[in-house]
Amino acid sequence: MGDYDLIVSEDSGESNHFLLGNEAIARGVIEAGASIATTYPGTPSSEVGDALSSIARKAGFYFEDSSNEIVALEVAAAASISGLRAFVFMKHVGLNVASDALMSTSYLGTKGGLVIMTADDPSMFSSQNEQDNRHYAEMANLPLIEPSNPQEAKDYLVYAFELSELVKGPVLFRTTTRVSHMRGLVRFGLKHPIKPKGVFTRDPSNLVILPAVAYKKKGELLERFARLSEIAENSPLNRVENNNSDGASDVGIITSSAAYNSTMDALENLGLKVDVLKLGFSNPLPEKPVLNFVKSHSRTIVVEELDPINEKRIRALAQLQGLSAKINGKMDGYFPQKYEYNPDIVMDSLSKILGLEPRQKSSITLTNNDVKFPNRPPVLCPGCPHRATVYAIELVAKQLGLKNAIYATDIGCYSLGVQKPYNEGDYLLCMGSSVGTAAGFSKSTDQPVIAFIGDSTFFHAGIPGLVNAVHNGHKFLLLVMDNRTTAMTGNQPNPGVPLNGMLEESPEISIEQLVQASGVKFVRTIDPTNVRNTMQTLKEALRFDGISAIISKSECALTKDDRKKHVGEPLVPYQVNQERCTLCMNCIRSFSCPAFYTEGTQVLIDPALCDGCGVCAQPLVCGPRAIEVRK
Repeated sequence: MGDYDLIVSEDSGESNHFLLGNEAIARGVIEAGASIATTYPGTPSSEVGDALSSIARKAGFYFEDSSNEIVALEVAAAASISGLRAFVFMKHVGLNVASDALMSTSYLGTKGGLVIMTADDPSMFSSQNEQDNRHYAEMANLPLIEPSNPQEAKDYLVYAFELSELVKGPVLFRTTTRVSHMRGLVRFGLKHPIKPKGVFTRDPSNLVILPAVAYKKKGELLERFARLSEIAENSPLNRVENNNSDGASDVGIITSSAAYNSTMDALENLGLKVDVLKLGFSNPLPEKPVLNFVKSHSRTIVVEELDPINEKRIRALAQLQGLSAKINGKMDGYFPQKYEYNPDIVMDSLSKILGLEPRQKSSITLTNNDVKFPNRPPVLCPGCPHRATVYAIELVAKQLGLKNAIYATDIGCYSLGVQKPYNEGDYLLCMGSSVGTAAGFSKSTDQPVIAFIGDSTFFHAGIPGLVNAVHNGHKFLLLVMDNRTTAMTGNQPNPGVPLNGMLEESPEISIEQLVQASGVKFVRTIDPTNVRNTMQTLKEALRFDGISAIISKSECALTKDDRKKHVGEPLVPYQVNQERCTLCMNCIRSFSCPAFYTEGTQVLIDPALCDGCGVCAQPLVCGPRAIEVRK
């Protein structure tokens, strides 16, 4: 079987399988019998799409890498209202993009099950912010399901589909980086049959959300939410664990999601026997179980990552009921309000609350306190075409004297151009923002403006900004960094490549034609690995009076290397001819490819890292022509 074929197997409880949380979610999609799954790739949710894309044809459902998150939700919502089970998933900031459709879908309701997964990223391992998407469940009056391990991720997803069809409304399914990327044993269940097609029944008075319809639907939404409250209070996803306390503990802990795992580890390390109320169905808050739990303990501690959402609701509930029990959490300063938790953080907080002696931390500590690890920031891969582009811009900026240029950058690998030695990144907000902010800089300053945006990001959110810039007469250089894939999230397809999410041949949408159709007069396509030609085109574009656009098109080094290996084409690395090398260090200090290193008085190229792109051998990188093909 292939890497993901196991996920679609007929095994129904005969054995355990060691799966990533996201792989378990993909299995949950299979067991739930979803007919359609859609996404825009974003870490920490990407592996769900990698798995579903690989098995979609074999399993008999439709999978789509949509152009952005709101389109993904719109496709899934249409499938659901036609009676099919539909799954849409994205990272936490992706739900911001989809939020307009999210609010209306909550009003209109669903027919087939509709589950919307948000993968939050505490500690911002691969994200521009640390938002808590439980707020969306409150704002949109959506039921919220939160698993804490791979087995729950699969099982809870199936439950979420059943819940959606029971109440005829969408369900928000929230993971975090730790849950999505945790590995654990998963026991499979039976597979629900997949409906190949649905039927849409016209009903404009309920499905076209004009103000009069929305006015009626708001009341129906609140009635649905009240029904959900009753379901949440009896849900098996919410449970009390006595943790060997025999129910006699004066202290109780309420927790959910990944924080539950850290809590249980912390209790074991501290040797504490306290009751734990684990919330897996956390919105609406299951009030009766929570009240009974708080009433039966003199102190209740709320452990949750990011915002004190549950704590606020529990405190308010206790106040309304006139309870005198002590409640501790973030709001009284015992738990931090930022970053993801680990057992050490929870142990420290519990020790402070309960007046315990500080315990030895569970994490590994160095025996030699003098050892300092070097700082290793992320870098562009060896052979990455983006390096050639930003290097050429650096040379052109020096030649043209652009000392005060503004670099508006975007979400993608090329954002690493902000680092030394390139320093080409001055402002970044979100996906597609480089085009809009470049327009703003062009009107509010007299400085030259250069905007970077990737091919996938351009399709995702860059086109409206470009149309706006042309219409309003802005002036800047737009560099579309087209590496022929969605590289940062795992090399998923985008509309600019001739392959779709089902791994089928599909029409390739031309970025050049889209830019020209937007009204841009100066449009050029370059191969950035030719540094001299790239520099010449950059100079022409920067002198153009208006918006100029350059599509810097060259295949991602990772996909190129994989393609060559697949067809048996060898990667031919380069080496430094020590007799010609003058130790000018331009290859290391300015070009800065990680395949270069120094040993003694020699500059060397690591053949295990070099992918043979040959850019470094060009005279604009190595003047002495000391770099040559390795023999």
